[in-house]
Amino acid sequence: MTSRLASVCVFCGSSPGSDPAHRLAAVTLGRLLAEAGVTLVFGGGSVGMMGALADAALAAGGKVIGVIPEHLTQLEAPSATVSELIVVDSMHSRKRRMFDLSDAFCVLPGGLGTLDETFEILTWKQLGLHNKPIVLANLGGYWQSWLDLVAATVAGGFTGPAATRLFSVVDSVDQVLPAARRGLLPATIGQEGLF
Repeated sequence: MTSRLASVCVFCGSSPGSDPAHRLAAVTLGRLLAEAGVTLVFGGGSVGMMGALADAALAAGGKVIGVIPEHLTQLEAPSATVSELIVVDSMHSRKRRMFDLSDAFCVLPGGLGTLDETFEILTWKQLGLHNKPIVLANLGGYWQSWLDLVAATVAGGFTGPAATRLFSVVDSVDQVLPAARRGLLPATIGQEGLF
């Protein structure tokens, strides 16, 4: 893993959601990534929070890489303005390609797709397949139920207590890059206590 944060993959909704603050946060994060010279890797869609995030990064002069499965190009318009659009053959290929292109991950509010991406990248980390930083942006407490669910798996003995250190939690998008950079420091989590 590199010690320099060159790219961040952001998982977020293809819908704008019901709280306008979430879309505004996506816009702010896109701008912050561009200003920091950090490439945005995202799901490639032009709508919802994904579209707002990418448009803001591009408007601020940033580099944006979208990764979208071919079948989704028929359901949601892929972004036509990104620096690079990669069309892959499946959802599995999309997640792998996004992983390969990214030094760290950020999770903004989203739905089932965002949950799927988040759990998979966390599971890969738990299994020792990577040690890239994962930052959960708990905007307005949006992810509190998810955090409670993870805590319940620990309390129920299905997940080791160290698993809660696989990711960091921030309350605002201006904390995402500092948290990701801290996560690039040498790992302190071993396999013990993860399961």
